[in-house]
Amino acid sequence: MIDIMSADLPVTDVPYRTLVAGTSASSDGPINVRRIVIRVVGAALGVMLLVGAVGIVVVQRMAEREALNDASQLTDLLARTVIMPALEDSLLDRDAGAVQRLDSVVRQRVLTSDMFVRVKIWSPDGVVLYSDEPELIGQQFTLGAKQRAVLTVPATVAEVSDLTGDENAFERSQGQLVEVYRPVWTPAGSPVLFETYTTYASVTARTGNLWRGFGGTIISSLLLFVVLITPLLWTLIDRLRRGREARELLLQRALDASLEERQRIAADLHDGVVQELVAASLLVAGARASAEGAAADQLATAAGAVRSSVSSLRTLLVDIYPPNLESAGLAAALDDLAATVRGRGLQATVTVDPDATGILTTEQQRFIYRTTQECLRNIVKHADAETVDVTLTRQASGVVLEIVDDGVGMSDDIVDGASEPGHFGLRLLADLASEHHAILSVATAEGQGTAWRVEIPT
Repeated sequence: MIDIMSADLPVTDVPYRTLVAGTSASSDGPINVRRIVIRVVGAALGVMLLVGAVGIVVVQRMAEREALNDASQLTDLLARTVIMPALEDSLLDRDAGAVQRLDSVVRQRVLTSDMFVRVKIWSPDGVVLYSDEPELIGQQFTLGAKQRAVLTVPATVAEVSDLTGDENAFERSQGQLVEVYRPVWTPAGSPVLFETYTTYASVTARTGNLWRGFGGTIISSLLLFVVLITPLLWTLIDRLRRGREARELLLQRALDASLEERQRIAADLHDGVVQELVAASLLVAGARASAEGAAADQLATAAGAVRSSVSSLRTLLVDIYPPNLESAGLAAALDDLAATVRGRGLQATVTVDPDATGILTTEQQRFIYRTTQECLRNIVKHADAETVDVTLTRQASGVVLEIVDDGVGMSDDIVDGASEPGHFGLRLLADLASEHHAILSVATAEGQGTAWRVEIPT
């Protein structure tokens, strides 16, 4: 991650921002088995909650539908076996005797069950001919469209009752109810509407029974699925771990081979071409001493060119392979890097705290070296700086590398494009930091220099 933060720049009166740069695939952390298991368990719980929520809705509707069907069948049975045999034609005229005799039948054969809350019989024009609530008898209300329809086309209709109507004033205290209505006929064949109200408890009870069966089956199936998938998951994690270890081993072997090849090339150049050029330089210098006139001047020019080539090759050798990193240590290797930029006109200083290098592993020292190398390359190529300071210190949070130059700085577009194609230097630094679990920070602004800060937690 690249974090834009404040640093000791030549000028710091500019705002700083924070952004995240892309990292390479090699920066993936180790496989966290605990995190994977937590995610799997969390996903299973999430599925259970989702299934439970959907199941509650489905079971509620199933239970309601079955309860309505039961209430419809029971009301239909009562209408045919109890109510119609007790109806009298005089009920249409609200004859008190007919009402009393019907009321006696209803209370003895219908209302004996706690299931029924109310019974009503309506005339086609909406007059309550009978109800077990005496105050309703004789009152007139507007029948609903469905109620009028069943009087025209005989049918039995069951639904959850809407108790907001005036005709339901006496039922509202009972809570949610199931309402069933169907036509019945007096002995003379006159149609009237038979209506019952039953408690919603049957729906609730049926919901509980269905949910226990449905929920138990679903939850048991999910738990069984988790149990069955656990060995497969564990096998997959193990294969991923082994694959990652194999990949890391191959990568390490490739890095080792690259390091060995660079070391071989550096040794061949140092012991071959460089030594031959040094010898050639000495021969040319000796020849110049005995030459005169134009020949002497030409030999002097040739000797200077050979010495310049030797210096360039030695700089290249430091870039290819840092010999002092393994032999003389990190401080000497960093000073060698500084020497390469000094030869290009930069004033470079290196300050290394021995306590800092003492707690770094070999890989961490290589990381510090490569980061410094990349930063100095960027400074030489792009910064147009005059001075650069390299400091390695040990602090309470860990080992800190700071590289500060007084160059032209970087624009916001360049820093924002750290993970975009074309900015490989910044991407490389971000990847290096991610690989070694380090924190990479940069403070910069156009015309005000650049400061890099790398913190390796210890």
